[in-house]
Amino acid sequence: MTLGETLSGVRLKQPLPAELAGIEIEGLEYDSRRVGRNFLFFAFPGSHADGRQFVQDALARGAAAVASESEAPGTGGGNLFTAPWVFVEHGRQALALASRNFYGKPDERLELTAITGTNGKTTSSYLIDSVFRAAGHVTALIGTIEYHLAGRVLPAVNTTPESLDLVRLFRELELAGGTHATMEVSSHALALGRVYGLQFHTAVFTNLTRDHLDFHGTMDAYFAAKQTLFGGAGGPPPPFAVLNRDDQYARQLKLHPKTKVLWYGLGQDPDLRARHISSGFDGLRFNVQYGKLRFAVESPLIGKINVYNILAACGTALSYGIAPEIIVRGIAQLRSVPGRFERVDEGQPFVVVVDYAHTDDALRNVIAVARGLDPKRVITLFGCGGDRDRTKRPLMGQAAAEASDFVVLTSDNPRSEDPLAIMNDALVGIRRKDVPHIVEPDRATAIARALKEAREGDIVILAGKGHETYQVLKDKTIAFDDRAVAREVLRGYGYKKSGG
Repeated sequence: MTLGETLSGVRLKQPLPAELAGIEIEGLEYDSRRVGRNFLFFAFPGSHADGRQFVQDALARGAAAVASESEAPGTGGGNLFTAPWVFVEHGRQALALASRNFYGKPDERLELTAITGTNGKTTSSYLIDSVFRAAGHVTALIGTIEYHLAGRVLPAVNTTPESLDLVRLFRELELAGGTHATMEVSSHALALGRVYGLQFHTAVFTNLTRDHLDFHGTMDAYFAAKQTLFGGAGGPPPPFAVLNRDDQYARQLKLHPKTKVLWYGLGQDPDLRARHISSGFDGLRFNVQYGKLRFAVESPLIGKINVYNILAACGTALSYGIAPEIIVRGIAQLRSVPGRFERVDEGQPFVVVVDYAHTDDALRNVIAVARGLDPKRVITLFGCGGDRDRTKRPLMGQAAAEASDFVVLTSDNPRSEDPLAIMNDALVGIRRKDVPHIVEPDRATAIARALKEAREGDIVILAGKGHETYQVLKDKTIAFDDRAVAREVLRGYGYKKSGG
C-alpha cells in the first residue's frame, strides 16, 4: 500500500508531496523497536516516553517515513533532516485512521460492541461475550483482565489497546472466521483517540462515578470523554445505545437522532427491567421484561450490581436480535469473572472474596453485595493507588468505614509515592466513622490480619487489586496476587478444602 493510500482521510497540517505519496509502505508502528523495512513510523508523545525521541532508531531499522503532530527537525548542528516527514494534525487519530486503511477496515465487517463507564465494564463484557458464543459466534473480548481472540488468551497491556494493536486484533479475528468483538472502552482511550474512526454496532454505558481525575481533571471532562463514544468518536454514531436509566450521567448523554436507545434499570420506567429478583450465595434469579417479551435468567454471579450488568448484556444481545433462549443460556454459562467478587474457598467457616473495587462507589457496591448475603460481619481490606487522584482516597476510606464492621487499611500499588502518605490520606476518611480498624502497609501481612480477624459467618472483602497478579512499587514490580496470598494464609491457619 502506498503512503498516500495509507494516509487517506488523515488530516494533514501540510499537503503530502506527490513524490512521497507513492512511497510503498509495508507496515505501521509507533514503537521504534518493532519497526521493519519500509514501515511508516508514528512519533507522538506517550505516557512514559516521547516517540519523537526514537525517530533515528526507527529510520535505522528501515522506516520509510515518519508521521508526527510535530514539525520535522530543523538544521540542528548543521545537519538537515532529510527523511520523509508527514506533519499530521493529531498523531493518535492519524494512527487510528491509517491502521484501518492499512488492514482493510475490518471493523466495517465485524460486529463491534463498546462498553464504557466507571464500574461494571469488565463483567458486562464477559457476559456479552458469553451470549455471543452461546449464539455460535467466534468472538474477541478486549478489556482490563486479558484479551480473548477466537479461543486464544492474550495478555492485556491496556484496557483498550492502541488503535494499531486493536485493528490488528480485529484483522486476526476476521481471518480466524470471527464475527463479533466486545471491548471495554476506557475514558483514556476515548480522550487519546485509540478508537477513533471505528464503527461500533452497539455502545453501552454502565455508570459514571468519581475516578481518573488525575488524568481528566474534572468530572465534566471525564464525562465529556465518555460522551465522544456516543457521538461517533471520529466514526459514525453507533446504531444502538444500551444505557443505564438509573445513572444520572447516562441520562445526560447526547445521542444521534438515528441511534436507537434501549434503557435498562430497576427504576424510572426503563425499557428493559428486572422483576422478582432472588439473590443468594448460589447466584441470581430474576425475570427480564422488555415490552411484551419476558424471560427468566439465572446466573452464578452474586449481588444487585450484577443485575445491572446482566441487564446491560441482555439489552446488547437484543440489539443484535439474539433470541431470549440463547441469551438465557449465555448468561448462565458465565460462571465467574476473575477478580470480581471472586471467592477464595479453603474450607474456612467464613467467606473470602477478592474484588477489583478501587473507587469509593465501587467499594460501596461490593460491600452492599456482601451485606445482601446477610453475614454476621463485613471485614473490608483496601488500599489506594499511588500516582492517581488523591482526592478520592478519603472518600474510599469513608466508604469502607460507613458500611463495614472492621476495616484493614493497607497498600495497593503505591508506584512512586510513599505508601504511608497514601494511607494517611485514606485514614482521614476512615476516622470520620467510629469503626474498628487497623493500618498495615505490608499487603500480605494485612491480608493475614484480616483473615485472622474473621469468625464463622463473616465475609472478608479483599478490595482493590482483583485479578492483578503484581504489585507496583517505587523501584520495581513484584509478583502479588490477593487470591494466592489468601489461599496460602488460610492453609497456614489450618483450613483445608474438602476433597482438596
